[in-house]
Amino acid sequence: MRNYLIVIYLVLAVLISCKPGKTEPDNNFAKIVFSEMIHDYGDISFNSDGRCEFEFTNTSKIPLVISRVRTSCGCTNPDWPKTPVAPGQKSVISVVYNTKIAGTFRKSVTVYSNTENSPIVLYIKGNVSEANQP
Repeated sequence: MRNYLIVIYLVLAVLISCKPGKTEPDNNFAKIVFSEMIHDYGDISFNSDGRCEFEFTNTSKIPLVISRVRTSCGCTNPDWPKTPVAPGQKSVISVVYNTKIAGTFRKSVTVYSNTENSPIVLYIKGNVSEANQP
């Protein structure tokens, strides 16, 4: 009986030592970390500056390439770095919302890149007041 217990303990020890360990992250993808994913304009005036910036950092060991940025409507205009962002560097995606449209808004900004979780969706939201309309 004692021999059986020893064999069982040995088998368990071998099984435990064979379990998969922590794997290394895939170095074929860049990693992007945004300082914010939602920009809230709050209440803004009609025909005011609708610009905001989404700051991000490339936290990987390879260059980050943003291939395109799409918005959910023509009232929002994006601008992004057209050259690769080096590892450890920061940059911004600028978005301009057309504040000549009064009322509440919530728009998406979709970022396509060489990250594993691409695309990433950012949001802008707010309310353009009607007080200063022509």
